[in-house]
Amino acid sequence: MENISIDNYSAYNYEKHPQIKGVQIVNGLNNFPISWLNIQGYCEYELYLEYFKGIVVGETTHMKKGTEVHQKLEDEFNKTAKPASFKETLKLSETAKTKTREMFVIEPNYGIRGFIDEIQMTPDSFIIIDDKPGNKAYSSQINQVRAYCLAFKSLIEKQSEGNDNRKIIGALRQRGTDNIFFTEEFDENVENQIKYLINRMQGLLDGTRPFVPTKNPNKCRSCRFNKECEHNKN
Repeated sequence: MENISIDNYSAYNYEKHPQIKGVQIVNGLNNFPISWLNIQGYCEYELYLEYFKGIVVGETTHMKKGTEVHQKLEDEFNKTAKPASFKETLKLSETAKTKTREMFVIEPNYGIRGFIDEIQMTPDSFIIIDDKPGNKAYSSQINQVRAYCLAFKSLIEKQSEGNDNRKIIGALRQRGTDNIFFTEEFDENVENQIKYLINRMQGLLDGTRPFVPTKNPNKCRSCRFNKECEHNKN
């Protein structure tokens, strides 16, 4: 498998949201980081506290360790990766297996953007991989990789003018290992589910839907914002 470095972070027009940290306005629509879906699935109110109220708390040891491992993987990959455009890589993958890391994707129509940990392109499929610290697939993590698949599918359709019908597979992998512990094909049913969730997120951002706090006391106890949250009863 050939390592390819793709710089897909091309300039695009956006404005910073006047009230919500981390939200951009692209083509008139609120655009949020795909990683927020992982937080949303854990507790929507955590999003509110950090990005709407602007409460700042320190990173946990677990978060710092994750950043270190992630950077180490990226540095190792770049030692052998060859630079190429996305279009060139797409063509190459029709006959050869390629791998790229940290590729930026943005889908203005749905208001999502992010960096995909790893993409494996083969003559038969595209595998979208998101690295996680454990080996259990939580719904919040599945939602995150599904949104990456949605943004990637949109990019493929634009680049190939709808002529590339290779299947897209979403996968979760234990960070720092080769252990892929969750896979699913990004079919029409899965696509509709993630579109529905993204629509809910847009409702949170524009104020038409309320932020719902978790009812799980275990999540509250381990939350970085538990001292700042009025819903914490522990």
